[in-house]
Amino acid sequence: MHIKRRIAFGLSAAAALAFTAAGALAQDRMQLKIGTEGAYPPFNNLTASGELEGFDVDIARALCEEMNAECEFVTQDWDGIIPALQAGKFDAIIASMSITPERDEQVDFTKPYYTNSLVFVAPKESEFDPNNIEDKAIGVQAGTIAAEFVEENYSNAELRAYPSQLEAWADLSNGRVDAVLADFGVQYEWVNSEDGACCEFKGETVSGDDQIGIAVREGETELVEKFNAAIDAIRENGTYAEINAKYFPFDIYGE
Repeated sequence: MHIKRRIAFGLSAAAALAFTAAGALAQDRMQLKIGTEGAYPPFNNLTASGELEGFDVDIARALCEEMNAECEFVTQDWDGIIPALQAGKFDAIIASMSITPERDEQVDFTKPYYTNSLVFVAPKESEFDPNNIEDKAIGVQAGTIAAEFVEENYSNAELRAYPSQLEAWADLSNGRVDAVLADFGVQYEWVNSEDGACCEFKGETVSGDDQIGIAVREGETELVEKFNAAIDAIRENGTYAEINAKYFPFDIYGE
């Protein structure tokens, strides 16, 4: 009887020890909140059921796994995404954010996790020419490098800025703007979709070598280093290539 009780006690103690060790391991995992827009397909988008999907989302999950971090996603409108980061609503922005000098004064960036360029899209039957757009209405997403590029380079065009990329495309489809300037990746996805079948690329890409990085609060050097190491790791172990191939038939990383 005593032997059985001692064995039972031993098993209970071992189980308790294992449970405690598992709990401690879980507590040791870094807890991170990742901010993203959720309205920028195929990089980050909400499905009809409210689930996040896209290249940014898959990259974020891969980086979190590599960092042994428990990550939670938070959706945020683009125009308020940096203030929300600064206010502590989340710990990092993974939302196809271009690394610019102006943003670099507000946040710290990781190394780039892909490279972007800008391209015009307009209706197929349109004679829209990026070299001659006087009095043309150009749709862009507000607060993006596309908006900045139009302001700086096309003063003779009418700039129409929208809260989201989806709204810019909707007005292009409805004939309210003559063309949309946006990142190559999102434009590529759209013109190859049912909604974007009306349109095509016009002219050559502009503003190339646009570096896309992860933004964190200023001074969080350790977190930047962890993300940088994770980016290198998923590039080396093939995870990045698998995610890339899921969305694009070309390598968007750049060198």
